[in-house]
Amino acid sequence: MNKINWLILLVCFSIFLCFGSIAICLPATAVLRQHHENSGVLHYHAHSSLRDKQGMTWQVILFPEYQADIITKYHLRLVGFPGIAEFIHPQPLEIITAKGEIFNAADLNAVSSPAPNVGEFDLTDILPILPEKGSLKLSTILQNNGDLSLKIPESILIEWKLLAREVS
Repeated sequence: MNKINWLILLVCFSIFLCFGSIAICLPATAVLRQHHENSGVLHYHAHSSLRDKQGMTWQVILFPEYQADIITKYHLRLVGFPGIAEFIHPQPLEIITAKGEIFNAADLNAVSSPAPNVGEFDLTDILPILPEKGSLKLSTILQNNGDLSLKIPESILIEWKLLAREVS
């Protein structure tokens, strides 16, 4: 091969590596996941990882609560990095739609919390009336860090709505 062919091959390979690494590094969206709660019984939840406006990563998990295999409640659990984020209990979670509608989700950890960096909120009555399209903003006040503000993109909202339809 002459130098021009090698150069063309090198450029093509470089382009392939650049686009391949971009595809691999794209941010993840929510994923419906299965887990075994009881022997032989599968349950689903939506789990995603998002960054707040300060760049801190949060785990955002929506899951149904079952009693005798009937859904009784939808929980939204927010988990921040231990030692950095601490929730104030009881403190509601404000949910703002892209159209400006505001909903308040009750704090399910008002009496006790599994850890200071975990907040859990009741979305049972709110989930069915959230819009099918658009994004959401989740907002609450944290202990020492001021406020938590997370943007929930449309792709995650779609997953939440799918979870509510599929498991009910």
